[in-house]
Amino acid sequence: MAPSTETLTAERILEATEEVLRRHGPAKATVVDVARALGVSHGSVYRHFRTKAALREAVTQRWLDRTAKALSGIVAEDRDPQERLLDWFSALFAAKRHKAGDDPELFATFMVLTGESSGVVDDHIADLTGQIAAIVRDGVARGTFAASDPVVAARALFQATGRFHDPCYAREWEQPGIEAEFDALLELVLRGLRA
Repeated sequence: MAPSTETLTAERILEATEEVLRRHGPAKATVVDVARALGVSHGSVYRHFRTKAALREAVTQRWLDRTAKALSGIVAEDRDPQERLLDWFSALFAAKRHKAGDDPELFATFMVLTGESSGVVDDHIADLTGQIAAIVRDGVARGTFAASDPVVAARALFQATGRFHDPCYAREWEQPGIEAEFDALLELVLRGLRA
């Protein structure tokens, strides 16, 4: 049975949009396709998202927020900052590999969408580097890390590890030996942070 507009939520629209994007790709997916998948008029979708661009930006943000939310739990833990930082980067790498390997059609679609949504991507990167900075700041307070500016250190860590989370490197993530390279890089950057 088709849902009524009263039960139509932004979250349901975003879920349907992901499915439509997976099926048709970003070039061919339309708001009409999303509305059809939901059994509503395209006007009902536009009541929640004013434009196709707004809908695409929202679905991109939702996709990126999943990763940030999962990582925020590691930041909040009360344990050794070095272990948390290792776990945080490992979880980021695993999440990116999972997205690229388990659903390559949707991953390719989101590569296109993130290119269109630079503000959303910039906010996502700021969120992630803020999480790193919180761990570094805690490490400085506990005497584990030596960093005069945790925000600058966080940006440097994020950039130094880019090969293991920047989607442009996705093809390399399944190569033999990638885990050893990742571990070696983390050991190197953490050595540079230690007090």
